[in-house]
Amino acid sequence: MKEIRRTKISEALKLTTFGEEVNLKGWVRTRRGNKNVSFVALNDGSTINNIQIVIDVANFGEEFLKPITTGACINVNGKLVESQGKGQTVEIQATEIEIYGAADPTTYPLQKKGHSLEFLREIAYLRPRTNTFGAVFRMRHHMSYAVHKYFNDRGFYYFHTPIITASDAEGAGAMFEVTTLDHANPPKAEDGTVDFSQDFFGRQTNLTVSGQLEGELGAMALGAIYTFGPTFRAENSNTPRHLAEFWMIEPEVAFYDIFDNMDLAEDFLKYLVKYALDNCIDDIEFLAKMYDEDLVARLKFVVENDFVRLTYTDGVKILEESGHKFEFPVYWGADLQSEHERYLVEKHFKCPVILTDYPKDIKSFYMKQNEDGKTVRAMDVLFPKIGEIIGGSERESDYDKLLQRVEEMEMDIESIWWYLDIRKFGTAPHSGFGLGFERLMLFVTGMTNIRDVIPFPRTPNHAEY
Repeated sequence: MKEIRRTKISEALKLTTFGEEVNLKGWVRTRRGNKNVSFVALNDGSTINNIQIVIDVANFGEEFLKPITTGACINVNGKLVESQGKGQTVEIQATEIEIYGAADPTTYPLQKKGHSLEFLREIAYLRPRTNTFGAVFRMRHHMSYAVHKYFNDRGFYYFHTPIITASDAEGAGAMFEVTTLDHANPPKAEDGTVDFSQDFFGRQTNLTVSGQLEGELGAMALGAIYTFGPTFRAENSNTPRHLAEFWMIEPEVAFYDIFDNMDLAEDFLKYLVKYALDNCIDDIEFLAKMYDEDLVARLKFVVENDFVRLTYTDGVKILEESGHKFEFPVYWGADLQSEHERYLVEKHFKCPVILTDYPKDIKSFYMKQNEDGKTVRAMDVLFPKIGEIIGGSERESDYDKLLQRVEEMEMDIESIWWYLDIRKFGTAPHSGFGLGFERLMLFVTGMTNIRDVIPFPRTPNHAEY
């Protein structure tokens, strides 16, 4: 074949240099036609849109073209021409074709259209080739970039916190243990428990559930940092909202109080959603057409509306007086469920909501205590269809108050002595929050199962790839 510099299909679709010879490479979505002419829909992953390759059968021969079926990978040289068909402006008249790899129609799992999302999860190694998951994973890239761009442009530093840790940021919860000890015959201490002093790190360690605690240390030196990395929870949960491995975005900022924190969270979310609308509209419109006709309107709704702010106490009062029948009871002190959060957003206020000042007994140990002794300066951002999308707080900066809270909760002080100690040396007000990246992806794509917004979902009994 003649050596021609490859053009991505996303760029080829924008060309107006008709008559130019171009080179395209990609995977065959469909092939149709008759004994005289074949039409191949080609896609290389750079766009949701295919480009049509027009093949004069006489120039190549039916036998040569036989392997060009759905899933095959081909290299094409051809002339760029104006398209005669509807829904496209350009097409390629093929002059040379090289078949990189065939896909046997009898065994290729994506030979036919209309596979369920459940089936596609079983072939996660191939599902990125579908239109749906091509759109989702392109958007995942764009949203990752937007996260970094937002914080970089505002003077935050990307701070790498450890994946292996001896602490549990939540104060409780199932974690994945990291060990080099022999599971069949681990060394034992005198009391019969496992002797982790003989382990690689000399103590019991786990995969992290959050980078927050270490992130706070960074903020108390660099001023404003953010983490963005994988986190892990060993909860045996099979709901559409839970993963064992997921990604968290966690900014921490020195000298921020709860109000600064709310301003940052609102601005950050609006920026991300607007970035999606500005940079991913083809993929968004495809997903809206296929899965969620209200998607575009819901995204614009977030960008165009100020978030309502109210206390947990006021929110509970609204729910109690609503007359609505909830599956889970509502009362002061209850940990609000998704149905309660969505009622406030979708039914009552009809805009995103930030709830603050939660009862301290349902929140983590590190949150700053209010003067009333009952509540803490927590904040949760609630979104339509999702419920809680961000959780954060002003952090407790007083050493004695934090120590008292740790002791009240009977936590292991030895594993977080360093976190307490930072309050002894130049303590300062500081705040932060966590945004589950997959929760964000659910919102911007309109997908309903969290397993469909991460390439290789890790859930109980599922770690094939």
